[in-house]
Amino acid sequence: MGLEETFEQSCRQVFPDGLKAGLVTDKDGVIILKSASMDAPMNVTDSTIPSTFAIANNQASKLGLKQNRFIVSMFDLYQVVQLDNHPLIITLVGDATANTGLLINLGHQIVDITKPLVDALQERQ
Repeated sequence: MGLEETFEQSCRQVFPDGLKAGLVTDKDGVIILKSASMDAPMNVTDSTIPSTFAIANNQASKLGLKQNRFIVSMFDLYQVVQLDNHPLIITLVGDATANTGLLINLGHQIVDITKPLVDALQERQ
């Protein structure tokens, strides 16, 4: 099974638990992988969410607590879990009532899934 199929399958397993969308982007918000449920909000795949993470993550890492690994943002209707998988950013959008730990675990699974891609991108730098 290829990278895209594995990513899609991993996200689909969590749709019933409140995941609305999963994205893998570069630091500028260019979408590399995307999976969205039928009831995902229209603007969830905007490049704005992942690109602002790069800035917030950089600032959070300056707190003297070592490198920031992920950020969880809670809103009235949704929550956003974002993981730093340099040079990629993993963004998961779920219902506000979704299990945050489940979304974080999915993020770690996606880190493993995208490891070959990350390794290839890092070799080119």
